[in-house]
Amino acid sequence: MTRRHGCALLSAIIALVVALSAAIYVSVAVGDGHTGAKNGGSSGRADAVPASTGVWVGAWSASPSGAEPDTGTDGTAGRSIRNVVHASVSGTSARITLSNLYGTRALTVAHASIAVAAGPDTAAAATGTMRRLTFGGAGSVVVPAGGQTVSDAVPLLVPRGGDLLVSTYSPASSGPVTFHEEARQISYAADGDHIQDATGTPYAEHDDHWRYLTALDVLSNEADGTVVALGDSLTDGVTSTENANRRWPDALSDRLRTALGSGEDVPRYSVVNAGISGNRVLADGGPGHPAGNTSGLKRFARDVLARPNVKVVVIDLGVNDILRSERRADPEAILDGLRELVRQAHARGIRVVGATLMPFQGHPRYTDVREEVRQEVNAGIRAGKVYDAVVDFDEALRDPYNPRAFRSDYDSGDHLHPSDKGYRAMARALDLEDLKGSAPARL
Repeated sequence: MTRRHGCALLSAIIALVVALSAAIYVSVAVGDGHTGAKNGGSSGRADAVPASTGVWVGAWSASPSGAEPDTGTDGTAGRSIRNVVHASVSGTSARITLSNLYGTRALTVAHASIAVAAGPDTAAAATGTMRRLTFGGAGSVVVPAGGQTVSDAVPLLVPRGGDLLVSTYSPASSGPVTFHEEARQISYAADGDHIQDATGTPYAEHDDHWRYLTALDVLSNEADGTVVALGDSLTDGVTSTENANRRWPDALSDRLRTALGSGEDVPRYSVVNAGISGNRVLADGGPGHPAGNTSGLKRFARDVLARPNVKVVVIDLGVNDILRSERRADPEAILDGLRELVRQAHARGIRVVGATLMPFQGHPRYTDVREEVRQEVNAGIRAGKVYDAVVDFDEALRDPYNPRAFRSDYDSGDHLHPSDKGYRAMARALDLEDLKGSAPARL
């Protein structure tokens, strides 16, 4: 072999190695396993986040609860929506899920972005964190009526306990806007396309709900799996302090992080919220096709099983089946519905922790008959024939001198929903040991 040919061969090998290294650097799988980071579109530095490994887990979620009123004609046409969400776990890459479940026409998202918020209660992005989102490599995406889409992964250092800004711009109407009504978090909107505006100045409109966005997943080295909290307004946290992340799933996430930081032997899990105010186990809560406020049985696959790397689901449902029934609710039907949720979870190897139903004496819909049904449902849950483990929210929050009602300092004042202190008590009531294990016992 001549020296010139040898040099040419060596140069070719070096070029191949460099190309392979670059390919490895930017590759990522969008599944649930261990992956590397993908270089998505970015308006910041292309090399801002190094290649990394980890597990895809849920960092935040909000179940679509219905069609936003007064959006049936124009939707959000010609407007930018900037949703503010709180990450329960850190990550090095992120992806989002957008839903058009309640749209009547295809939703065109012309541009989308994600950034770390510059601080609390702001539409401004932290310097150098704005990233352009893509969908199948394209900068825009069309989501069919009734459908949803997941973005490509984008490299971004997501801080645990930090706020993220997810912005979308839609040039044309899709009909009713799919939203989550009870956010307890202020998000923003602006006229025109401002999805890459880092200052937040154009976002003059403040909104108390989330639009289109239903999930934020991250590639994390901090968590090995996801805990999903499935429930109604008690999980949605409707009486918790706004912009403070004081719902009980938030408090549970804080407990897990504190325990891990102290060296305790607890699971490395993120926690996401799948609560919808007014939700029931058995019946849908609103009119339309699909029905608004879809029942727990119908939405379980979408809101729990479809989340990444779910290891445990904590279920707190049933009180609205009692309160919204015109006649005496059937406790066995409620318990059978809960058992069906457990069967679906077990089919996927997911552990289920279930909650007893908390008291509501003093609420306008309280009756002695409804209290009897609540006690019968709780008796069935405590008997150990529904869930793998039980968290006794009833015992934790009831007045020891009047077990039909909340303890006064745990009551928000409406005698149905907890105060911030009550939500913390709910999170404390859950034994973190009950989150361990992935092979549920056969019931």
